[in-house]
Amino acid sequence: MQLTLRGDYFNGKFTAPNGLTGSEKSDEEIRRICPGDLDLTLWRAQINYENIEKVLESSNNGFKAWRLTGLNERLDCLKRFKEEAIKRKDEMALAIAWETGKPLWEAKTEAGAIAGKVDVTISDSLERVKNRTISQVLPDIDGHFVFKPLGPCLVIGPFNFPCHLANTQLLAAIVTGNSVIFKPSEKTIASSQILMECFDAAGFPPGVVNFINGTVHTTQTMLKDPRIKGIFFTGSHFVGTKILEAVGTDVTKLVALEMGGKNTSIIHKDADIEHALPELLRACFLSCGQRCTSTSVIPVHRSREQEFVDHFKAISERVIVDHPVNYSIEPFMGPIIDEQALTKYESSLKLGLDNGATEILAHRRLDMNGHYLAPSIFHISESKKSNPYTQEEIFGPHCTFVPYDEIEEAIEIANISDYGLAASVFTQDKNIYQTCLRDIDAGIINLNRSTVGASARLPFGGVKNSGNHHPAAVSMIDATVHLISSLETMDNSSTLDSVKGLKN
Repeated sequence: MQLTLRGDYFNGKFTAPNGLTGSEKSDEEIRRICPGDLDLTLWRAQINYENIEKVLESSNNGFKAWRLTGLNERLDCLKRFKEEAIKRKDEMALAIAWETGKPLWEAKTEAGAIAGKVDVTISDSLERVKNRTISQVLPDIDGHFVFKPLGPCLVIGPFNFPCHLANTQLLAAIVTGNSVIFKPSEKTIASSQILMECFDAAGFPPGVVNFINGTVHTTQTMLKDPRIKGIFFTGSHFVGTKILEAVGTDVTKLVALEMGGKNTSIIHKDADIEHALPELLRACFLSCGQRCTSTSVIPVHRSREQEFVDHFKAISERVIVDHPVNYSIEPFMGPIIDEQALTKYESSLKLGLDNGATEILAHRRLDMNGHYLAPSIFHISESKKSNPYTQEEIFGPHCTFVPYDEIEEAIEIANISDYGLAASVFTQDKNIYQTCLRDIDAGIINLNRSTVGASARLPFGGVKNSGNHHPAAVSMIDATVHLISSLETMDNSSTLDSVKGLKN
């Protein structure tokens, strides 16, 4: 398997293969090794920094025209994009599987969600930014809420959902009249390119949708450019803070950050264990534990601890790990994304063992030609804010059990981390859940449902170090506009006689 790259996309067309034309030389090369087969180079991307200015200018020009188009024209383009996404979903899924290591069945779920997001954007999100009128806000004067697009928007995509998460931000920005620049993760350029090809085939006017491959230099340059008015990022807290530093005091840019999580799933004393087991298995280990909403900490009521831990360990040992596409038996999960991620993951596990954690299920690298590893499970007797292991986001197939006696202890465990993305509570007592809903510091709090698998029709975002109060999913559209207040009257009856304090 080798994936073909077509370069950057601006002014309504892709550049020559590898992003170069004629005698140009690339500034850098990015090489992508398949995480499931280390002997396979999926693609080589030639990075041309001269294209940064071309992409920025294309987006700026595209915005000037697109902002003047009517909503019906924009919706027609989105509907054609949906048709293209349906046509290309199998091809997109294959690229996602090869690049990320997700099993093909999981990659198909992501690719299949692209078209559905168009429907949600039109049916649910648009309602949030419809202009509206309040009659007689002042005597004989009507008041209006008017939503205007920001301008060119930069979408910085993640590797773990290279198409689905970026698609949410792209669609929201486009439908409200913004132009967009999609900068994908350096690890998932090919699958992101297929998404861009769907936009290209949909017939958007030149400059409305743009795509650039690149490095940190590419991103930093665009972040600081005055033409960029919206910045939408999904990734780690570390990179999110670097984005804020790059933007600095430029208050003309709206920055929406979706960052990491140290997510908690509480198993209360009355939890339905048979129901909770598959929910937690998915929450901890789907996508090889590389979801921002993956469950990391499981507070379990002391009266159910041994029962639940024993069952969870047993089903975790049954997890099939194999090649995402060329498998012998369909796997639950594939490899972790790359060697750097594997090294960081193992460093996090060592941090836990050095700070009092004990192994329930030991970490193992699997003897396969890729970044394959088995799930690991730890136990700690208590969770303390001073313990760095309880603070660090762990991107990998790992979870930690910690016992508690009262629900207030479980809530405290959930709140110890500096993150606040997702939590879930498994209980039959609605009062217990309402207490958790009130007191847990998280943007997503579920009852008898895992922390993964959010609905596109609800907000998706976190508090504390997990986000900056601009949730995605249905709410993403809110960050793509600015709100204008307008007082209107056709009663031209004001006279100078009504002005006090004038000389005769």
